[in-house]
Amino acid sequence: MSDPIKINEKCVYCGACVKACPFGAITQTERKTVPVIDLMKCTLCGACVASCKFEAIWMKEKSAATIDLSSFKDVWVFAEQHDGVIQSITFELLGEGRKLADSLGMKLCAVLLGSNVQKQTDELIARGADKVYLVDRPALEHFQDESYANVLIDLVKRHKPNVFLCGASTIGRSLVSRVAVRVNAGLTADCTGLAIDPKTLNLLQTRPAFGGNIMATIETPNARPQMATVRHKVMKEAEVNPARKGEVSMETIAEVLLQSKARRLKFVPEVETTMNIAEANIIVSGGRGLQTPENFALLRELADVIGAGVGASRAAVDSNWIPYSHQVGQTGKTVCPKIYIAVGISGQIQHLAGMQSSDIIVAINKDADAPIFKVATYGIVGDLFEILPLLTQQFRKVLGK
Repeated sequence: MSDPIKINEKCVYCGACVKACPFGAITQTERKTVPVIDLMKCTLCGACVASCKFEAIWMKEKSAATIDLSSFKDVWVFAEQHDGVIQSITFELLGEGRKLADSLGMKLCAVLLGSNVQKQTDELIARGADKVYLVDRPALEHFQDESYANVLIDLVKRHKPNVFLCGASTIGRSLVSRVAVRVNAGLTADCTGLAIDPKTLNLLQTRPAFGGNIMATIETPNARPQMATVRHKVMKEAEVNPARKGEVSMETIAEVLLQSKARRLKFVPEVETTMNIAEANIIVSGGRGLQTPENFALLRELADVIGAGVGASRAAVDSNWIPYSHQVGQTGKTVCPKIYIAVGISGQIQHLAGMQSSDIIVAINKDADAPIFKVATYGIVGDLFEILPLLTQQFRKVLGK
């Protein structure tokens, strides 16, 4: 097989291709020698071809693999479950997936993996699934990237879904990217909006870009399935209809696909006295303005009184003041509570991307020019160490605690 890229006799040894290569795949030992392309590093991006004024670099055209798009059917939702409990992000995906499936005239299917989880299929059908692909095996009792990905890859190759949705959770992000690579599919991460293009019938995947400054809409017209992870709490959950009927397909999986190089030894849950922020209707978040990890006790006290979850900015998490599971923002959790109280948080773009959809935002900061006040419904300029105890005290009186 001939090399996919070559430098021919037109080369004048100028070295422009060496400078143009973003991967350091081209080297030139001396000024009057032909540059050498390291095919192990070269990605065939074409930057060197464009840089050569003498047309001395030849690159074989990439031949796009053609697939029969008409053979891919249905909208799939990965049903994430922990210890047999279906996670709420799954119900959000089923609600949105129902709209997509109806637009395409296709079925809405859920994919459920686990051990002793067959009884959960009724819940998925009641939430809108027309069909549930079930893989119920003891080896799948606990989530492991390798075995779960192998099973999903096998199901995708056999049943050929048109659209495959997964929650942008810790599990979802780890799992679905492995699947996308193996089935040569496009994947859009952290979507906040999904729709079907009425002309092309392609999935339109909308997500924040450039720190939330713009919204990008992405299509993957030449690959199937069209895959996307969706942020939690940005879509409405599917309503429950116990009268709905659906089909359950018990899938047979080869034993080799259930094997994993990793072995689970034990699970140590995080000890937390307040609720999970992904599910909270009220969140009290702290940032660098709290100054020390001990001062998060002020937040927890207020959260206790008003029944809120405790969140944090990336600065607080990076300083090891509070575990990562509390981080709100582009690199943390996306939340959409009824009330979000930001304490000592300046309001950088990355943080706003994770909480600006909250119904009511209350900002407490001593800097009147902090960006957080631009998105706040109510703002308090002052010393948080004076304001927080007063707020807690007043809420105790009003709520009778």
